[in-house]
Amino acid sequence: MPTPSKETRGGNRLLSALPDEEYRHLLPHLELIHLEKGEIIYMARDSIKYVYFPLTGMFSLLSTTESGSTVEVAMVGSEGIVGLPVVLSMDKVPYEVMIQLTSDTLRIEAEILRKEFDRGGRLHELMLRYTHVLITQISQSAVCNRFHTVEKRLCRWLLIARDRVNSNTIDLTQEIIAHMLGIPRTGVTMAAGALQRAGLIRYSRGKIEILDYQRLRDASCECYEIIKEEFDRFLSE
Repeated sequence: MPTPSKETRGGNRLLSALPDEEYRHLLPHLELIHLEKGEIIYMARDSIKYVYFPLTGMFSLLSTTESGSTVEVAMVGSEGIVGLPVVLSMDKVPYEVMIQLTSDTLRIEAEILRKEFDRGGRLHELMLRYTHVLITQISQSAVCNRFHTVEKRLCRWLLIARDRVNSNTIDLTQEIIAHMLGIPRTGVTMAAGALQRAGLIRYSRGKIEILDYQRLRDASCECYEIIKEEFDRFLSE
């Protein structure tokens, strides 16, 4: 595996917020790896062997029913961490984790990270705060999926995806997005068509481009604003 440099951490906002001394404790244990779109790194109830700090791309946290229906409950990009239950003394992940967009990521053995977390300091603080913002995203996504229209849910999803990958272009098909939202593809096709006709997005095969961020934000429900506010607070403090 390639060895990360001191500069590599700049790709992950949580790692970049650590003091140099704390990052030096982690650096010898970090591995730089490449994960392809569609890879499953954890199934629900798997033991957590590694924790991931994405530098690029996007991870999806998925909840699946006994009947096989799946819905995305959260997205994680370069702002955060995947495998968070380990810092809460939990050794299994309660959801499936899939690579939604190809990712270069740093990983560390879960037990090593847990020991560093237990040392206290800035890492301890950041991970507790990130736990809060991830819970906010999961809970608000549940509210959104239950009470809001497909069009507003699609707006919220596109906006969060944009924030996670730091790009107005999202390389995903409507079929995948429908799977993430837990709705038929026809629903996403109709909603995306309405947004395209309004000049908010442009989509082609396998790609959606956000043309007007502010108008898309206005067209979304309040769920995006609630999620964004908590993430902005996490990243700014």
